[in-house]
Amino acid sequence: MTASSSRSRRFDTLCDAVLAPRFVDARMLPLMSQILLVLAGSMLLALSAQFSFRIPISPVPVTGQTLVVLLIGMAYGSRLGAATVLAYLVEGGMGLPVFANGTAGWPVIMGPTGGYLIGFVMAAFALGRLAERGMGRGPISTALAMLIGTMIIYAFGVVWLGQFIGFGKAIAAGAMPFLYGDVLKLTVAAGLMPLAWRAVRALRRGADTDRDAH
Repeated sequence: MTASSSRSRRFDTLCDAVLAPRFVDARMLPLMSQILLVLAGSMLLALSAQFSFRIPISPVPVTGQTLVVLLIGMAYGSRLGAATVLAYLVEGGMGLPVFANGTAGWPVIMGPTGGYLIGFVMAAFALGRLAERGMGRGPISTALAMLIGTMIIYAFGVVWLGQFIGFGKAIAAGAMPFLYGDVLKLTVAAGLMPLAWRAVRALRRGADTDRDAH
């Protein structure tokens, strides 16, 4: 195998590993399964957005979305992960109360916190691409990938927020208050993804054993 082919190798994502054995083509999930995954992921994002509160010094609500976005990207892969988050934004833009505190509408996306929402899409794509390169199967690589995804969300969110309140204030109000919480989310993800992969491998071994027995 050449160096270029090694670099271009695509690893299975968690969804590939769970669902692909149930279909004839292990590389392309059928359209219906992709639609169901997008709907399930966008619903999970909507639910995570409702567990929110505001810090008095910041216009940005604290929610569980960051963790869910990054896990979706890593579990779904780049294209399906980004499509899921994009579907969530479209749902909110069309008027469904899926954003933080049950808000909805395009003004939310175009408002001061809209950069974080756009950053969600980019982070999900990036985390999916890293998963397709083999990251996210152990705690260290998962933590590193999650750190990269979090930095992408902050980059889009802070730059966008800076257009409304100034870049210095955006860093102080849109990034600094959330660092401790994001470290906790990163730690949780670093534990969840390896456990999920371990469970998938156990299920595969069990399925192989049953098949051999028959």
